[in-house]
Amino acid sequence: MAQILAPSTQCQLRTKQSSLGGSPIIPKMWSSLLMKQSKKGGVKSSAKFRVLALKSDGSTINRMEDLLKLDVTPYTDKIIAEYIWIGGSGIDLRSKSRTISKPVEHPSELPKWNYDGSSTGQAPGEDSEVILYPQAIFKDPFRGGNNILVICDAYTPAGEPIPTNKRHRAAEIFSNKKVVDEVPWYGIEQEYTLLQTNVKWPLGWPVGAYPGPQGPYYCGVGADKSFGRDISDAHYKACLYAGINISGTNGEVMPGQWEFQVGPSVGIEAGDHIWCARYILERITEQAGVVLSLDPKPIEGDWNGAGCHTNYSTKSMREEGGFEVIKKAILNLSLRHKEHISAYGEGNERRLTGKHETASINSFSWGVANRGCSIRVGRDTEKEGKGYLEDRRPASNMDPYVVTSLLAESTLLWEPTLEAEALAAQKLALKV
Repeated sequence: MAQILAPSTQCQLRTKQSSLGGSPIIPKMWSSLLMKQSKKGGVKSSAKFRVLALKSDGSTINRMEDLLKLDVTPYTDKIIAEYIWIGGSGIDLRSKSRTISKPVEHPSELPKWNYDGSSTGQAPGEDSEVILYPQAIFKDPFRGGNNILVICDAYTPAGEPIPTNKRHRAAEIFSNKKVVDEVPWYGIEQEYTLLQTNVKWPLGWPVGAYPGPQGPYYCGVGADKSFGRDISDAHYKACLYAGINISGTNGEVMPGQWEFQVGPSVGIEAGDHIWCARYILERITEQAGVVLSLDPKPIEGDWNGAGCHTNYSTKSMREEGGFEVIKKAILNLSLRHKEHISAYGEGNERRLTGKHETASINSFSWGVANRGCSIRVGRDTEKEGKGYLEDRRPASNMDPYVVTSLLAESTLLWEPTLEAEALAAQKLALKV
């Protein structure tokens, strides 16, 4: 399913005429300005300072923004590549920049790089070097031009994937011929919550208090219902610019919560696109002075949690008679419910309670158009006899490499015993 920007402290000091020896400021002449905190309040660590210059007409410009917007393309073939990887928690994103001698079109043209794994919780201090392998590139919406964002995965110097490198295993599954032949499609619905910086309370909520109950906020419009639309819209456009296969956005059920959708994407591409979209969202919220949360249940009580519903189909599911294939996939998923739940995100037990459009974490269920089930099948899929299924169990902080590859593995590569399949079919009232 599914602006109030934290105000930055902008200080200006008008240059006194005596400091210029009584001379007026002439056109094209800039004065050096010192930044001082407003006399109305003390210095706060959260203040954001901007480098301003005074124009001849008394107005100001942000000279830092001018530099950030510089197009260096006419002056050099060099580009900036922002190498992005997943940190030690398995959900935190890290990045650093390097200069590349010329524009590139494929990650194979980029050099491997390294970082200090002891500072990200991914290597011991006595052997801290971790190697980054470029895997996917996107246009950089922050720097523009030919500059790029580079999604990487991480390896030891000996070439072994480190434990937090979930992409490596996913790539192995997606390169299996059985999986390749079925052309697995994914549509991922990433929900997230925007928090006020200093209090870590949802955007638009009264500090230490609660807004009105859920109901008017989902896809709502208006200053009393929609909080953070500018961030959602900025993210939408930045993803389109970057080449991410983003397909839509909407405000969510809980105020201050939003969603974007990515897909349909094929195989490993789904994970690459979600991770890059998350990185762009982190950067945008950083600039806005708002905290991004992927917690599955950011606010306890009668409030919706945040999920990452994953829509999935194979070639056989999309063809005539596909509904029978979908039902067989549901049987397999029911038999591997525990394996999936254990891989679907930390803290998911706080969200999957059987309330607020979720199924219980302890039981597997499926239904047509039922958002309270583990697996939902759409009305159109039932009517047409082909289509896709929606796995509603993944949490907002899930690893898309893990979830997408596990769905492919459970439905295309894993085979249950006939006895287990028969029992599951009886339990779920499925005729396969």
